[in-house]
Amino acid sequence: MVAGDFEVRLAQTAAEIEAAQMLRYRIFYQEMAAHPSPEVAAQQRDFDPFDEVCDHLLVLDRRRGEGPEGIVGTYRLIRRSAAARMGRFYSAAEYDIQKIIDHPGEVLEVGRSCIARDARNTATMQMLWRGIALYAHHYNVQLMFGCASMPGTDPSQHAQALSYLHHHHLAPPELRAHALPERYVAMNMLEPGSYEPRKALARVSPLIKGYLRLGGFVGDGAVIDAEFNSTDVFIVVKTELVTEKYMRHYERGANEKD
Repeated sequence: MVAGDFEVRLAQTAAEIEAAQMLRYRIFYQEMAAHPSPEVAAQQRDFDPFDEVCDHLLVLDRRRGEGPEGIVGTYRLIRRSAAARMGRFYSAAEYDIQKIIDHPGEVLEVGRSCIARDARNTATMQMLWRGIALYAHHYNVQLMFGCASMPGTDPSQHAQALSYLHHHHLAPPELRAHALPERYVAMNMLEPGSYEPRKALARVSPLIKGYLRLGGFVGDGAVIDAEFNSTDVFIVVKTELVTEKYMRHYERGANEKD
């Protein structure tokens, strides 16, 4: 899909996948101070075995180029078939996601979302979301889920945000993932009424707020990810809300071009 100077599509070559991994490295390890393994540091690419089975969604700024040099945003997409090849979904290392796995229909795990610093704007983010909507529509995805993060490994620094998420956006029981017992960090650090929800919401990371605007829910418990220097929250979204919003926008744009 092309809109103005931007294009959103899946990676088509090994060079494009490597460019997406290099972008992830710059954002996660250089900008956000994650801790790379020796192999990741040596290649200056963020990679793991899931990259071999997933689909890599790309946003390209065609003013920069129409191949690897144009990539300004990326998302990693893992469907049931890809997870089966790995033996699990990525987020199963942090959360009990059996209720998600048991959900009828296709489910989609999203992760490794990042945008280049000089392209971090509404236009790029909108293109990523349109790409996910088209992908979800194509594969008839019913649920989208994954781990979204807030910076740092001290959850008390996010007490207001985590408490707000737990009190106002906790997933219904049938969709509620739970942090694994050995990794569980309680999110309801503050009592309801002891903080101002509007101010607490302002402390929630932009990506998580984006999921909330689409009707997303959070799981029970946060998880500390020392490697990525982050505090993770589980997110689940019914994709009908995503596809309805962005497919309608896409169809309107297509009609305007006729």
